[in-house]
Amino acid sequence: MSGMDVAVSALRAELKQWIERAREGEEVVVTDRGVPVARLSGIGTADLLTELTREGLLTPPSEARPVVTPPERAEHRPGTRDRVSGLVRRIRR
Repeated sequence: MSGMDVAVSALRAELKQWIERAREGEEVVVTDRGVPVARLSGIGTADLLTELTREGLLTPPSEARPVVTPPERAEHRPGTRDRVSGLVRRIRR
């Protein structure tokens, strides 16, 4: 597909439509008072991942991994504040 120019004001008013055009492969050049300032173009994510896998830079997951929940934040555990402040005092010496 060929490229198309769009003014910043039109881009703001119709952003979703311009993104769809870029996603479909059309190059959209954004202009500010007639001067080109940016370019929208689609990203072939699936193609990129396939290419990187084929080149050996990525490896597909062998199995689904369980979701690991992060540990409790230190400030919520009793007594942690005292240990941290003591550590900070030792480091400052």
